[in-house]
Amino acid sequence: MDNTVQDSTDEPPSFISVTTMSQSTSTYRGRYTEPVPTSNLSTLEEDFPEFEPFDDSGTEAGPRSYAPAAGALSVQNIDMCQQVNKPNHFTSAYDIENLVVRRGQEFIIRVTFSHPPTPEDDFQLEFLIGSNPSANKGSLVVVTFGARHGGPWSGRIVENQGQTLVLGVTPTADAIVGKFRTYVAIVAGSGLQRTKRDPQTDLYVLYNAWCPEDAVFLPDEAERREYVLNDCGVIYQGSAGSVAQRDWMYGQFERGILDACIYILDASRMPIYNRGNVIKLVRKGSAMINSQDDNGVLVGNWSDDYSMGKAPTSWTGSVRILLQYVNTGVPVCYAQCWVFAGVFNTFLRCLGIPARVITNFSSAHDNTGNLKTDLIFKPDGTPDKRHTRDSIWNYHCWNEVYIVRPDLPPGLSGWQVVDATPQETSDGHFRCGPASVAAIKEGLLCHPFDAGFVFAEVNSDVVFLKRDRYGTLTPFRVDKTHVGQAVYTKAVGSSSRMEITHTYKYPEGSAEDTRSTSRAEEYGCERDHSELPDAQLSVTITTNPCSLGQDVNLMVDFHNQGELSRTVHAHLASSVVFYTGVTANHFKDQDFVVTVAAFQMERVMLKITAQEYMPHLGSQLCLHFVVTGQADDQSVTAIKVVDLVTPKLTLEVSGQPQVNQEMFVTVSFTNPFSFPLENVDLSMEGPGLMGDRTRHYSVIEPQASISWMESFVPRLDGPRRIVAVMDSNTVRQ
Repeated sequence: MDNTVQDSTDEPPSFISVTTMSQSTSTYRGRYTEPVPTSNLSTLEEDFPEFEPFDDSGTEAGPRSYAPAAGALSVQNIDMCQQVNKPNHFTSAYDIENLVVRRGQEFIIRVTFSHPPTPEDDFQLEFLIGSNPSANKGSLVVVTFGARHGGPWSGRIVENQGQTLVLGVTPTADAIVGKFRTYVAIVAGSGLQRTKRDPQTDLYVLYNAWCPEDAVFLPDEAERREYVLNDCGVIYQGSAGSVAQRDWMYGQFERGILDACIYILDASRMPIYNRGNVIKLVRKGSAMINSQDDNGVLVGNWSDDYSMGKAPTSWTGSVRILLQYVNTGVPVCYAQCWVFAGVFNTFLRCLGIPARVITNFSSAHDNTGNLKTDLIFKPDGTPDKRHTRDSIWNYHCWNEVYIVRPDLPPGLSGWQVVDATPQETSDGHFRCGPASVAAIKEGLLCHPFDAGFVFAEVNSDVVFLKRDRYGTLTPFRVDKTHVGQAVYTKAVGSSSRMEITHTYKYPEGSAEDTRSTSRAEEYGCERDHSELPDAQLSVTITTNPCSLGQDVNLMVDFHNQGELSRTVHAHLASSVVFYTGVTANHFKDQDFVVTVAAFQMERVMLKITAQEYMPHLGSQLCLHFVVTGQADDQSVTAIKVVDLVTPKLTLEVSGQPQVNQEMFVTVSFTNPFSFPLENVDLSMEGPGLMGDRTRHYSVIEPQASISWMESFVPRLDGPRRIVAVMDSNTVRQ
């Protein structure tokens, strides 16, 4: 609407002119006269006339419908045959009233007519998606059952039962994915007589990992059940030396989630006719799961202040997040990488795309566009945080999808990286991928999308540099093995972890690794080529697993491979860090001297007491230790990340484990600390069992115990899981 209002501030208005532009003179004039359809869920209830005269009939426009002539064929009932179709399409778990099918595979519809159709009777099924549906865009599909040619979906009469016909319909393997409206149209004289709009016959069409012609086809049945049908998962966190795991409830089959995933695509204004293209869809999803530039699902927050929302550690799964986003239309606060990955995984599996969550330990976030992560130190050996721009995340979570890439050379299909955590822009939006894992391994960084960024996350060299008083940087050590130490995902059919590092890179130092990194450099990713003398002195740090509230014992080993004894002037810098490697609080510096005999190792034991680190933790549970040392002309350094282990909750389930039979779950916890836990939220959830439930405790005193019992009625059979999470201002799991 173009409103032109002219007024004077001192005199009565001489005129007010308001002009409203009609659709025919809209901003699309001179181009296609209608906007591109981008909405699937919010469409007109009566979008098709019940009677539509043929274009060549010459019939004047009349009423919306005509009463069928006496004895004319009409439709009495449409049965979407959910009891037959859903098991065949592996969609029985969706908690939704409408039929859900997978494209490229036949489903049946039972249509009952007013009398048995004769060979002279002509009818067709019509499937519509979005506004202004069009046959040439695939959003209006006509299915015929006789000699007359129809649209791209095939149809056949499966069974003739007199008045009732059982019709088989097979969508194409590249059909648009989303919610279709269903009509039966009968040729009646000079036009088509349609059934009335009936939301009960609406149909959801998904991607099909069981169909060899679909771009998401996954050959292995066990993998299909894991990566499409499993609604519970495990996400790995912690550090490479101390891997922890977090249960995450994907809940892709829960009530409202399928509509929520379609709503996300609508909110992105993705054209309806592009939604059958899995490459475009996952790229759009990667942008929409974060809210950085498109009012998407989740707001990232890597601070300690979550007062305007929920802490990322407090979520049990994706369902509550997605439903809140749909119901409010406002991005949900707050998320960090595993939350983005967990919600994105729900979105992908819900739409039928094989997907899994990946964790890369020691993940480089290089802000300078090369394959070097520069860590800068002051002349005295302490970390120079002011001038260090790059960071190494203890871990970073992203997703992989299994799809065909016809836009890439052969051999680069299969698992592709997609990442919804907002880190860098890709074509102007905060998104990442799909990037071929095979291309990343081979250093083929010329192919879309964002392969160079992911390659750096798993392959960067860590360059240790000293900065003198004049600002000159001198490298003294290069670590080619620290970044991308391990890449894990949940194993198929179990809760154990599976290492997939070998799918991203060759063994460090191998001929294949050298070839791959050289190829990456040809495509613009510069590696470090500092020529440093072979170091005769080195240092390593090890520690045993440590629980929150316990002292940390560091074992610092100095190795001397030279012929002369060395006296090392060493320094320990101790900090509390975010899992992104960014310092939250620096709490201790300690100097010490150690003499290492020729060809010997000398161990120094350093203790960091709980009293030293506890006051500085905030809500972080990660300690970061850097030992640097100087011996004559040699510098040494080592880094150790220690994740503090939190106490576990206890879950007990009772009752008969049967569908639709009441059961009970009890979660209990005893505060083992010497300090009270304040502002505690306890949440639990189980897809197919119970929705998200939360209980608040203002304080749990030291050594005090809590117990909370809830009843639930299972909806789905098979192995099911319940997860409970406790979150407080002082301890976050």
